[in-house]
Amino acid sequence: MIIDALQPTADDRFTFGLWTVGNPGSDPFGLAVRASMTPTHIVAKLAECGAWGVNLHDNDLVPFGASAAERDAIVSEFKAALKVHGMVVPMATTNLFSHPCFKDGAFTADDPRVRAFALRKAMDGIDLGAELGAATYVFWGGREGTEVDASRDPRTAIGRMRDAIDFLCDYVKDRGYAMRFALEAKPNEPRGDLYLATTGHMLHFISTLRNEAMVGVNPEVAHETMAGLSMTHAVGQAMEAGKLFHIDLNGQKAGRFDQDLRFGSEDLKQAFLLVRLLEGSAGGARYDGPRHFDAHAYRTEDEDGVWEFARGCMRTYKLLAARAAAFDADPEVQDLIAERTDPQLDPLLADYSPQKAAALRAVTLDPEAIGQRGLQRERLDQIMTEYLLGAR
Repeated sequence: MIIDALQPTADDRFTFGLWTVGNPGSDPFGLAVRASMTPTHIVAKLAECGAWGVNLHDNDLVPFGASAAERDAIVSEFKAALKVHGMVVPMATTNLFSHPCFKDGAFTADDPRVRAFALRKAMDGIDLGAELGAATYVFWGGREGTEVDASRDPRTAIGRMRDAIDFLCDYVKDRGYAMRFALEAKPNEPRGDLYLATTGHMLHFISTLRNEAMVGVNPEVAHETMAGLSMTHAVGQAMEAGKLFHIDLNGQKAGRFDQDLRFGSEDLKQAFLLVRLLEGSAGGARYDGPRHFDAHAYRTEDEDGVWEFARGCMRTYKLLAARAAAFDADPEVQDLIAERTDPQLDPLLADYSPQKAAALRAVTLDPEAIGQRGLQRERLDQIMTEYLLGAR
């Protein structure tokens, strides 16, 4: 592959969060190893790396407790930097997990004063996102869970979450914002157990909302992997439902804490399959939203290493997209994955009628013979491996 083909363009729609590349490398066992960076500096450096956009939590940009005048000055400076560097803000979100008042939840907290503050903070964050042009607003319930399950009926918590999302949907409509919501699932951390732990949980929850049409999901590689699940399956279900509104790309080792590693640095096969799905190289519809890298540079890195990390996320995605396209263009692969059709059976397999049920009963089927047929999945998987390893 020509190296220039790996240079990101606006058509790739690659984004990073202020909190991702801005992470100073601190963790529960150690202090920061990198100096903090201003939002305007991050915008400039991401543009230099070839990113299309930058996302943010409210307090990534405007410090908690800032006055209205301070807030307006910061936002004005940030908007000027976006314009100078040709960057956009496709997504924004609210930090409802850092402040001590959220220690037992935000939207699901037992104390109505906490829930009121969470709604007010979210409304302010939505206003900020709308001012910056964000079309998607993400909600991650980092503190919406428990360590002591006896403390709260989960049905109560889910009802409070529904009330909050319904309230904020109506707020967006009342303000006339061109914005939709994406809900982000996670099984645990920082709480012992989080409500609505997987993308599947979120998809069902969304079906119970008053404003269901304007709410989708934001699956994250690390979060689905932490639950021992397939990110590709989660994203496929979301796409099939028309609910993939945003996506968080990173790397994760199964069975570990939330690592937020560089995209593609772990489980290249799953990364390949995910990119293949998103890019539609197998023939399905292509995802047209942002490719957001919600990941951090290793703690071993200085600032130069942070930008190497950012470039690496984007290069790996483009490499995998090219490999997926080549894989799906391979005639042998096309033959192996070609859909089997049967003109007699296919019309009978959907849209029940008594006549179809009777016709199905009349068809001669030999399950023993069917069970003897080899499906050549070993061959298909080996070919995929060879494309990943560059042997094809």
